[in-house]
Amino acid sequence: MRPHIICHMATSIDGRTLPGRWRPKHENEAHHYERIHDDLGGEAWLVGRTTGQEFAKRDAYPSQTSETFPREPWFTRRDAKAYGVVLDGHGKIAWGRSDIGGDPIVVILTEQVPDAHLAGLRADGVSYFFAGKSELDVPLALETLNRELGVKRLLLEGGGITNGNLLRAGLVDEVSLLVYPFVDGAPGAPSLFDAAREEEGQHPSIQGLDLMSSEVLDRGVVWLRYRIQNR
Repeated sequence: MRPHIICHMATSIDGRTLPGRWRPKHENEAHHYERIHDDLGGEAWLVGRTTGQEFAKRDAYPSQTSETFPREPWFTRRDAKAYGVVLDGHGKIAWGRSDIGGDPIVVILTEQVPDAHLAGLRADGVSYFFAGKSELDVPLALETLNRELGVKRLLLEGGGITNGNLLRAGLVDEVSLLVYPFVDGAPGAPSLFDAAREEEGQHPSIQGLDLMSSEVLDRGVVWLRYRIQNR
């Protein structure tokens, strides 16, 4: 069984997700996003490698180790209120920390990740497990989160590529979208749901989206919530 997945994101009115590019220039208005994140009540939140890299505090782990580790789950905690889950199939992120905002980090890897990287994760106290031999098996990863950590409700907060991958796989159940009264208006910014170049011809198998609620917040922010009907 996989968790119920809510894609919780904030965009400009043209659907772009990098606040630093929005105009007119504005102060950080993350309070709406953080409050609703807490209210949605997920036992975990999930991002991809690019977003996860933004939280890293080290440049790299040592490239060699004399230790060998079995390709099986390794958890430092199983009793957290919420977990920060990161898809890092090839083991690129050197963390230098064990949590993000108090939420223990859990990294999802492929079995090809070298022992030296696993040694670095263990030294930092970062939990990990494997989903796939050389490419990430996201459905398997979601089932493992449910089985091993009891995650029944997960907030997807990745970049456009990660969000798009799960959407096309029919794994997103709801969208919680904060639309801010700003415009990006320039090419090159990621959108709410995006695709890598090799995935441009793939479309999500969605039958419909049902509006669950809409709310106007202060400063012109609109909160929309949709239920996705997946095929």
